[in-house]
Parts: sequence; structure tokens; C-alpha cells
Amino acid sequence: MNKALRHTLPLALLLASTGLVQAQQQCGGDLATFLEGVQTEAIAAGTPPEIAARALAGAAIDQKVLSRDRSQGVFRQTFLEFSGRTVSQARLDIGRQKIKQFADVFARAEQEYGVPAGVIAAFWAMETDFGAVQGDFNTRNALVTLAHDCRRPELFRPQLLSLIKMVEHGDLDPASNTGAWAGEIGQVQMLPKDIIEFGIDGDGDGHVNVKQSSPDAILTAAKFIQHLGFKRGEPWIQEVTIPENLPFDKSGLGGAMTAGEWFALGVQPRDGDTGFSALPASLVLPQGRKGPAFITYPNFNIYLEWNQSFIYTTSAAYFATRFGGAPAYQKGNPEPGLDVDQMAALQTKLQGLGHDVGKIDGILGAGTRVAVQKEQQRVGIPADGWPTPALLNAL
Repeated sequence: MNKALRHTLPLALLLASTGLVQAQQQCGGDLATFLEGVQTEAIAAGTPPEIAARALAGAAIDQKVLSRDRSQGVFRQTFLEFSGRTVSQARLDIGRQKIKQFADVFARAEQEYGVPAGVIAAFWAMETDFGAVQGDFNTRNALVTLAHDCRRPELFRPQLLSLIKMVEHGDLDPASNTGAWAGEIGQVQMLPKDIIEFGIDGDGDGHVNVKQSSPDAILTAAKFIQHLGFKRGEPWIQEVTIPENLPFDKSGLGGAMTAGEWFALGVQPRDGDTGFSALPASLVLPQGRKGPAFITYPNFNIYLEWNQSFIYTTSAAYFATRFGGAPAYQKGNPEPGLDVDQMAALQTKLQGLGHDVGKIDGILGAGTRVAVQKEQQRVGIPADGWPTPALLNAL
């Protein structure tokens, strides 16, 4: 999953921290000149000249990275489709074996960082199938390509400099290390800057190797998740059953109600646990009021920090509860949705009504969900945020 746009320092702060405004702004042009500027900046930040030179020696532009960057895929699958594929019994079985195999490491992760084993195991599964599929792009070349490209150099140049620091620490071979096309590395797919800042040597060999070492990957992920704001001892998502007469216009992420207020309206946790009634909570209906239903708590925000896709994050959060003993969700019987062409037609209508749905792309993104909910309420359809042919026809 591409998390390169995830959490980046403001450009002004990055520039001030290096003192090399001109070098930080460089992109495009002659590659050798560009690499010379990066090398100069790395040396100014304390990297020995010979290490900086070795880290960048043989660096090249990867056209496949540019192609992937310009044609990033988006989720066209529904929650039932995507979660059904990713939260498989095989992954659950392997994950439980991994949690048992690395029980001491997971115990340390929870003790020191407050992150339960299931949260880490779900990301581990979804990102790389527990390390089996980590990507085959040369990481150094991928970051050189994206930093040299003038679309988002302020995001990728710091990642390239952090990769040079990893080389300096002896944690990465620039010629052979491979990973995702946008520079993520290792079993839980983290960017170099995050590895430098949150890396933990979990196996005691003196290095942070999130690619080969599962203990390093587990503990580094735990520290990073803690940094994203995960609160010890609090839930992140809870499956619920719902009555038919809810104020559905108040559903969706970012609501202003507590879990207790939802419970008072007849929303019932399947596990019966109402112990977190005082926490802020959102009622999330990925495929409308007739499909699976969840209450999300503040800890769910770390999933949105990890990946901004609503379908991915909801699936990952649900996956983590399965490792904690939750049953498979109730699929319900969602109303039929829209195909890509119908969704694009709906977005065009919504835009014509003054809603900001972003790009007309036939994808149910956050802006489209909000607009759908408002129009459902206006035309008298239960405002659950799930676009249906009935709504399209009503508009």
C-alpha cells in the first residue's frame, strides 16, 4: 500500500532543519547534478562522504516507478469484496501461528507501546502476507526517481536522505534492497524516515532490519503505531447490530456522538461489551444500513493515518479484532450499489448540485459519501451514505 503521502513534515520545517533551502528544492534536470546535491545535503547532515557516495553510486531512474506513480490504483471493490478477500481463513491461521511463534516479542510490543498483537498482525498480513511479498523495486532507485521527479519532491527527498542514513547505520544495502514502488520497506512496509525515527532492534543484533527480522518489524511497527496516537487499553472498532429507525444522517466517520449515545438508540455490540460508552464513537456502515455495521473509536484514527482508504482501514481494523477472538461479521443483505459508470453519473449530478466530490472517477470516496448522505436526507431516503440506483434515479 502506498503510504508515501501519509505523514510528512511541513516543507518549511524540513528546509529549516537542513539549512539547505536551494538543495531541498532541487528536482528534475540532469540526474548526476541532482544526485550530487543530495549527496552534499547528506554530508551536511553528518553522513561521512564515502557513505553518501556509496549509497548513491549507480542510482538510476526507474520508469516503472514513474508509471506506477501516475496510475495509482484506487479501491473499486466493496467492503464485503475486499475484506472477504483479505481477511481469509488462511491468513488468520498463519497470523495466529506467528503470534504464538513470536509471543515474547508481541508481549513486549504491548507492554512497551500499548499495541495488541492483533493490530500488528493484521497490518503484517495485509501489507506483505507476513513478509512473503515485500515488493521487487530497488528502494534506492525508487526514491531517487520520485525525489528527482518534480511532482512531490518535498515528500520523497527526505525519504531518500533517510535511506542514506540507513546505509550509514549498516541497516540497508542500496544496491540490493527491494521493496514497494513508493519506497516502503520490509514486512510491514514502512518508509525510511519512519524506520530511522521509530526503528527498534528487536532481535539484539545491533541493527534494525525490518525486511528480514520479524522481531525488528513487529516492534518497529508497534512504536510507530503508538506514535500515530494509539491509546493503550482502548478498542478501535466493534461490530454492532442496528435498528431500522436510527438517525442515519449522524452516521459516518467524524460524528459527534459517544458510544453510549449510540447504544441508547438501540445500537448493540455483538460482543455485548458496552464498557467504553463514554468514548467518542462513529457508526460506520460500509455498504449502508443493511450491510455490516461497526462502531469506531478514537483508536480507529491510526488506521486512517496508516492508509487513507476507507475500505482498507475498515478491513484492517476488523481483521485485528478477529485475532482478538471476534467472530466473522454479519454480512447482512446490502442494497445493490452502483457500477463505475453509474457512480460517475451520480458524482456528476452531485457536483451539479454544488457538492465537492473531487474527481469524477466512479469511485466512492469520502467526499462522495458525504454528498450522498446529504442528498439522501434531502430526498427522503435513509441517509446511510450508501449510493444506490434509487438515489441516482431520485436525483
